[in-house]
Amino acid sequence: MSGSIPFYQKHHRHYDRGYRSRETESAISQYQQNSSSYSHSSKSTKGIRAATYTSLEEGGISPLPKRAKPTYLAMDKENQIIGYVVPIFRGSYEFQSGLSDTEEARAKESAGYLARRDLFSSGVESERTEYKSRRTAMRESAERISLSKRIHENEEYHKRLNEDSLMHTPEFVTAPRSHTVWEKQCVRLHCTISGWPEPRVVWYKNNVSIDPMSKPGKYKVESSYNVHSLEINRCDFDDTAQYRVSAMNSKGENSAFASVVVKRFKGEFDESLPSPRLLPCLEYGVTFETHIVEKFGVSFGREGETLSLGCSVIIYPSLQRFQPEIEWYRDDKLLVPSKWVQTHWSGDRATLTLTHLNKEDEGLYTLRVITKSGFETHSAYVFVRDADGEIAGAPGAPLDVYCQDANKDYVIVTWKQPAVDGGSTILGYFVDRCEVGTTHWAQCNDTPVKFARFPVTGLVEGRSYVFRVRAVNKAGMSHPSRVSEPVAAMDPADRTRKGASAPWTGQIIVTEEEPVEGVVPGRPFELTVIEATKNYVVLSWKPPGDKGHEGVMYYVEKCVSGTDSWQRVNTEIPVKSPRFALFDLAEGKSYCFRVRCCNSAGVGEPSDPTEATTVGDKLDIPSAPGRVVPTRNTDTSVVVSWEGSREAKELVGYYIENSIVGSNTWEPCNNKPVKGTRFVCHGLTTGESYIFRVRAVNAAGISEFSQESEAIEVKAAIGGGILHASPAPPYGINVLECVRDSMVLAWKQPTFIGGADITGYFVDYREVIDGVPGKWHEANIKSVSERAYRVSELKENMLYQFQVRAANMAGVGIPSLTSEVFKCEEWTIAVPGPPHDLQVQEVRKDSLVLLWKPPVYQGRDGVNGYYIDIKEAEADFEMWRGVNEKANDKIFMKIKDLREGESYVFRVRAQNKAGVGKASEPTEPVEALTKPGTAEIVVNVDDEGVISLNFECSNLNADSKFVWSKNYVEMTEPERMTMETKGNKAKAIFNTPSEDDLGIYSCFVTHTDGESASYTLSEEALKELLKVSHDHKFPIIPLKTELAVELLEKGRVRFWLQAEKISANGKVEYVFNDNMISQGEKYKMNFDKNTGIIEMLMESLGKEDEGTFTFQLQDGKATNQSSLVLIGDVFKQLQKESEFQRKEWHRKQGPHFVEYLSYDVTPECCVRLKCKVGNMKKDSVAMWYKDGREVKVNEKLDFSEGVLTLEISQISKKDAGIYEVVLKDDRGKDTSTLNLTDQGFKDLMNQVFSVIANSSTQLKIQSTEEGIRIYSFVNYYNDELHVTWHHKDAAIAFTERIKSGVVGEQLWLQISEPTEKDKGKYAIEFFDGKGGLRRTVELAGQAFDDAFAEFQRLKAAAIAERNRARVAGGLPDVVTIQEGKALNLTCNISGDPVPEVTWLKNEREMVSDDHYILKFESGKFASFTITGVNTADSGKYSILVKNKYGTESGDFTLNAIENMGDYGVMSYLADADGNVTVGPGTHVPTCHSTKPSTRSIPTTPTSVTPTQTPTPANPNSQNKITDTLNPENQTPGMPTPSTPPTQIPGNQSPGTPTLENQSSDTPFLQHPANLTSSISNTSTPQPFTPTPGEKSANISMDDKTITAMLKDSLSKADNTTFKEAVEPIHHTDHVDVPVSTTAPETASSSEPEPNPEETTAALETENED
Repeated sequence: MSGSIPFYQKHHRHYDRGYRSRETESAISQYQQNSSSYSHSSKSTKGIRAATYTSLEEGGISPLPKRAKPTYLAMDKENQIIGYVVPIFRGSYEFQSGLSDTEEARAKESAGYLARRDLFSSGVESERTEYKSRRTAMRESAERISLSKRIHENEEYHKRLNEDSLMHTPEFVTAPRSHTVWEKQCVRLHCTISGWPEPRVVWYKNNVSIDPMSKPGKYKVESSYNVHSLEINRCDFDDTAQYRVSAMNSKGENSAFASVVVKRFKGEFDESLPSPRLLPCLEYGVTFETHIVEKFGVSFGREGETLSLGCSVIIYPSLQRFQPEIEWYRDDKLLVPSKWVQTHWSGDRATLTLTHLNKEDEGLYTLRVITKSGFETHSAYVFVRDADGEIAGAPGAPLDVYCQDANKDYVIVTWKQPAVDGGSTILGYFVDRCEVGTTHWAQCNDTPVKFARFPVTGLVEGRSYVFRVRAVNKAGMSHPSRVSEPVAAMDPADRTRKGASAPWTGQIIVTEEEPVEGVVPGRPFELTVIEATKNYVVLSWKPPGDKGHEGVMYYVEKCVSGTDSWQRVNTEIPVKSPRFALFDLAEGKSYCFRVRCCNSAGVGEPSDPTEATTVGDKLDIPSAPGRVVPTRNTDTSVVVSWEGSREAKELVGYYIENSIVGSNTWEPCNNKPVKGTRFVCHGLTTGESYIFRVRAVNAAGISEFSQESEAIEVKAAIGGGILHASPAPPYGINVLECVRDSMVLAWKQPTFIGGADITGYFVDYREVIDGVPGKWHEANIKSVSERAYRVSELKENMLYQFQVRAANMAGVGIPSLTSEVFKCEEWTIAVPGPPHDLQVQEVRKDSLVLLWKPPVYQGRDGVNGYYIDIKEAEADFEMWRGVNEKANDKIFMKIKDLREGESYVFRVRAQNKAGVGKASEPTEPVEALTKPGTAEIVVNVDDEGVISLNFECSNLNADSKFVWSKNYVEMTEPERMTMETKGNKAKAIFNTPSEDDLGIYSCFVTHTDGESASYTLSEEALKELLKVSHDHKFPIIPLKTELAVELLEKGRVRFWLQAEKISANGKVEYVFNDNMISQGEKYKMNFDKNTGIIEMLMESLGKEDEGTFTFQLQDGKATNQSSLVLIGDVFKQLQKESEFQRKEWHRKQGPHFVEYLSYDVTPECCVRLKCKVGNMKKDSVAMWYKDGREVKVNEKLDFSEGVLTLEISQISKKDAGIYEVVLKDDRGKDTSTLNLTDQGFKDLMNQVFSVIANSSTQLKIQSTEEGIRIYSFVNYYNDELHVTWHHKDAAIAFTERIKSGVVGEQLWLQISEPTEKDKGKYAIEFFDGKGGLRRTVELAGQAFDDAFAEFQRLKAAAIAERNRARVAGGLPDVVTIQEGKALNLTCNISGDPVPEVTWLKNEREMVSDDHYILKFESGKFASFTITGVNTADSGKYSILVKNKYGTESGDFTLNAIENMGDYGVMSYLADADGNVTVGPGTHVPTCHSTKPSTRSIPTTPTSVTPTQTPTPANPNSQNKITDTLNPENQTPGMPTPSTPPTQIPGNQSPGTPTLENQSSDTPFLQHPANLTSSISNTSTPQPFTPTPGEKSANISMDDKTITAMLKDSLSKADNTTFKEAVEPIHHTDHVDVPVSTTAPETASSSEPEPNPEETTAALETENED
């Protein structure tokens, strides 16, 4: 029974579904107890038993009602279908029962009927027999189940006991070895593999599995006793590949690799090789000969076109019944007929048709014709160009769109970038998808992605899709790529289990599971970030082991690295695949990720978070390829080779471009990336010269271009019919190092390199056993460029022989002579091995240069020197003698003192600390002779001063090249030198000669008989060359003096210079501001060639002469020039001096200054201006001016002493200016000016500051209520004085706690709330523009304690004063109001704690009622309201405030008068005592009272602009009339800052406006609507608004009534004054003024009214002003 159970259920205890039903389990137990025997039944009975067992599995005998069919739809809270859950696939019933679907259904139906009938039988005898049959079947089934279970448990038990010894992954006991064979030979790869269970072995060729049946006779695979082999018959060039053998069992998989290289033999025929022969066809008894004729060649096509390739095939003998097998390959991959590829075989012609060309079709196409006797092939390359774009400049279409890592709802789409970008950089790619069976394409990404790989999510499980990609640049969109192969969105396990299904069906067959109790899935594991770019991050994980019996979904969460705030990414739809791509991540930011599983039972625990991943491209764009080398191939093609990119990850391939020399137009050579570093570019024009460049490609993008290759002319390569084109054999093979399993060989270059340079060497080796040599084996598959190579995988203590072949473009040459026998044993000697590769250069009659390479075997220590030995070529071995007594630490040496015509040989020995090692192989004999035509390197400095090394060779041929070296190391890419070659001359130019260029420079010419030379650039030689270079580059005429200028008498200007030496042919050009000037009225030139003096004279300098004067000298080739720049201050100074010299004579004819105007500062800080004059007469006049305005001097000028002075006391910025003294009489005028602006004023103030600083007192300490004050007094303080306070020698950073300031002549530093940190040394530093002055004081110890104690005392007193209760303001002195009006007064109360407020009337406490409303709000505002004023309310009112710190009161007098009726607009005017009078009889107030009122009268806002009101002069006035608050200067509700006291001149009355507080156009009397008053340091109270039942105190009056009122008050004024007084009132018809006044700051007594006459006089004075 266990054999029929599927393998994936054998390890599960619950595979028997009978155990899922408790009723079935109890029935089976009962039947097992009653059963005693078991007998086999007939075939039909077996069918019934099987059916019965199946019925038991389905639970058909259960008396429970049939359960509802389980649903796998996922519902949300509103019962809307949002997805479905796919249960785990557990196999179909066919595997479990062994019956077909129809038979199984019939058996289930019959067994179910019998079971139901037996359960409900009534005891009828006929049913007892059926019941017994059913019971027997049940017992037999239960016994089989029990037996299978016991057998399975026993097997599992033994496996767990010794699992490791029984089962293990495959292991390679012997791995296959690589082979190199000749064509037509056979090769066999074999290996030995161990493993249990017995592994399954598969052979692969280039990762493609090998099917021996597909190519009969080609491959033979054998396996015997764990030895597996692959035999390849008749190897050809296509069999060169990497072969892999894979062994796999249930425990794992293991692979081994081996390479097979098939080489084409060139040279003499080796009889030991098997001769090419055709294997006989045993089946037909004949041998077929195949010939491919009319072959297709290199083809070119364009996207969208149709291309056909065809060959005619001749097979002899021709048998009608036998047809060959025709196969087509592209890039060694077998082509299968599809809608893109069609093949046809007509019997004698094979045709391949590419119906719709795409760039994917580009490649090497191979036709293979297979017969029973073998096969024949033919190959040619097909190039596919881009189709013409719909938009000019659009890029080419991407190619090779491929889908990988497909899952239930996720797939990764990859592609390759196009070779043509349209002339501008490709901005990115768009990926489109289309569901199979539809034609609708949907774009997958909103923004273009630059990475050539994109994860597509949101696929519908079970459906198949195809994809395409489009490229975009700034010009537009490319054509879409060829669509990918269809891919189904399904679990990879289901895809493997079900195999390939029709992609268009979009269906997944889901087996129905019985619902079981849900299990919350466990946590996923192995969560990793498999790909990260700046556009997305891809996560991968493995599902949990304990995930229940239903499918699971996943939630992905992320958090910023360093935080613990996890955010769910896929909040709407769970993920079905164990892959997920996250987009919209912030580039450069680090994230962590984790995953949770979920099913119908709930959401599981999260996985372990990933490490912090930074969003950005992890795959870099590859570096540019290296050197590009083109070589000739045919007359229309060139072979291009290049060095691969050094830093290239996930390299896709390379793009090659070509350009005709001089055209600057680049064309792609290939439109599909090639992976090698060699490519044949076809389709070139014969005779044209081309250059090439290469770019590397990976998924991150396309690299920069390589450097352009050298130009090459397209023509047929050498070797075609040319004998001996391949090189001669190398010689002189010797061993440089030997270890246990490898040997390092060295050899000498062939004497003849063939028709081209040697590209490399191939080494062969063979074993020598008992003197008998074995077969040759290749040591290296790829050629080596060096003449030394390590042969590996040798056997220790075995004898070997070697041979070497040289190769060039024409092919591989014949092998060298076989070397002597070498034993492979490890060297243990302490001294180094022999140097190798000795070369001789620069052979002369008495010297030469010997070069060598260090030994490979270094010995116990590193090599520290070399000894060179020499002997005559014909001398005996004993004649070797040393050249150098002291070891040479370089790998070259110049050997001198040779005898001309003598031949010498040389050898080199290396030395380390242990001693001198074995000598190298000797060189070939070298004759000390200078050959005719031998040239040396010549150092040249040209006329431009360029230093170069020059070498000329007369024995060049077409392939010769000049090779420059420094210290005998070739300079391949010199940065400091530029190499040039023209014909037979080579030049090495120093770019920037310096000490870094010191050394030995040599030049060697290839393909010659040792043409070479060297030059040693020493430090002395470099200095001399630099001097010569400078002289050549800049030949000059030496000058004794440079161009200079001097002033002559009467202000004449002379420009002159003197040349050291100049010939009679010397010329001079005079240039001013790049313009030539010549002899004339303005300029006078003189040139004395004998003395070399050149001069130019000018009478004076004007503004137009400002600029640069240049004298340009030329004497033959030598030149020189000298310039003099007269610009700005230099020119002005010269012009000033010239003008001064010119005017000096005229000035001295009359009064003039002997000493010009200057200043000094007195100890009292007064500035005294002074000057000394001369040649004065009695009628001479001296006048002082400041800024052009005359300054009156009180005292009469006295000329007896000749000194004029002007004193300035208390100097300030307003005294800055230009001071001037003018002397004049009838003889003339002289002027002296002193500029005291800008820097002049700064210098003056610095001198004042110095006097102030010296007058400062020592610092003193004073305590205040805020803290400690440090101060100093000066005699005079100036606002411009700059002082700096220091604490502990560091500048103090001022804060709210530490401040500085000035009061009068006191400079202070205030330290609020001092602490221990404030102790230390304090200093004040005065700045005077020089060194300054510092005063210090020590605030520490007793001084600090005393000051701190005094501060505490003052602070306590200040707190009491600050917090005492007080009336801050708001009450008037006197209020006069009509009866029936409402009165509202508000004042501000302050104090902490909040004071108690009491209102008094005539010294009696008042109580708030309906008539008197007394309020105290917010602890700040106390209001007093009389709802209807009557005569009984007249009297004295007081407010009394009190707290624990003190008491204060405020008083006002209320005068209630009879109602005067409605007269229109009523003005509220205050008299000199501050009384407010209401009514027409109110007198006009004046603004010159000694104590003006400051009441605030809120007014109704009107359109009239508020007018400025004069500020009263008395600073102690309690009631102040202030200006209207300007919104730009004062925020409404903010306290008004106190006004500083204003000084009143003695000739003005106190009320007369001054220039500071009154403009000339300010009206004397203001309209009430234009007045708004406020109280200093208080908030403006809200005006009282009467209720509808109350009578408003607003009185409306017209202009006539107001005019009549003013006539009485202004009776003494004239008509003009009256008009000016009433003019402001006419701006409006009427104004409403509510009666609301504010109280004064403190209560005070009223002062007597002013005299009306004085008032009138004041009014007149105001109007006059």
